[in-house]
Amino acid sequence: METTYEIQRIKQVVQEVEEGVRYVIRSPIDAVEIATKFIGDDDREIFFVMCLNTKNHVLAVHRCHIGALNASIAHPREIFKAAILNNAASIIVSHQHPSGDTFPSSEDIDVTKRLVKAGRIIGIDVLDHIIVNHKADYTSLKDKGFV
Repeated sequence: METTYEIQRIKQVVQEVEEGVRYVIRSPIDAVEIATKFIGDDDREIFFVMCLNTKNHVLAVHRCHIGALNASIAHPREIFKAAILNNAASIIVSHQHPSGDTFPSSEDIDVTKRLVKAGRIIGIDVLDHIIVNHKADYTSLKDKGFV
C-alpha cells in the first residue's frame, strides 16, 4: 500500500545579500551588472535567476544550478521554482562562461527557447537570457532574437 502525502508548506531558505539595496532592471546593462556581481568570476558555470515584479524590481536572486567548467544543464522546473515562490511577474536568467567567451552555444539557445515557451505556459515572462564573464562583457540572447 502506497502513502499519499499532503504538502502543507514549502519553505525557501532566504539570505539577505545587501541590506537596503533595491535592484531595478531598466536595461540589459542593469541585469549584466547584477549577474556579474553574483556569478561573474566563478570557476564553473552558474545558472542564475533574477525574479522581478511588475515594475522590474528584483524580488530575489537564485543560483539555480552549478555546472561544470563548460556546461550547466538547467531544467525549467528548477528555474521557475524561485519565480513562483516569490510571486514574480517575470525573470531574467543569466549564466557565465568561465572561459570568458560570451558567445552563446547551441545548448544556450535551446535552453532559452524552452524557458520562453515554459514561461508563456505558466504566465511568467522570460525577459532575457544574458551570458556574462568576469569583465562584465555580455551577450543578450534577447538582442540576438532568441527571446
